[in-house]
Amino acid sequence: MQNTKGVTDVVNNLKVAPASMYDDNLRIRLFRAIYGDSVLSKYGMDPAKPIRILVNNGHVGLYGKVDSQADANIAGIRANGVFGGFSVENHLTTGNTDVVE
Repeated sequence: MQNTKGVTDVVNNLKVAPASMYDDNLRIRLFRAIYGDSVLSKYGMDPAKPIRILVNNGHVGLYGKVDSQADANIAGIRANGVFGGFSVENHLTTGNTDVVE
């Protein structure tokens, strides 16, 4: 932080999700559903622009930046179609907004 120009403070809000075979299995199914889609597979190719899938006690969050609102909607639809998730929150952003996640 001391060597990064413009950074004045860092707030650490990281949480460690509990280990869960159920969440791991759900995460794999979500990965296959999202990245297996022909429209969304491009996000699995570029390590700088992935769709990040977070699962915590069966609740799903999608994070990252996508090229269009249509891509964000498709990812949400694919995630909602996976059996076993209690809820899906789609936090995918579009455009040139700089979002720090």
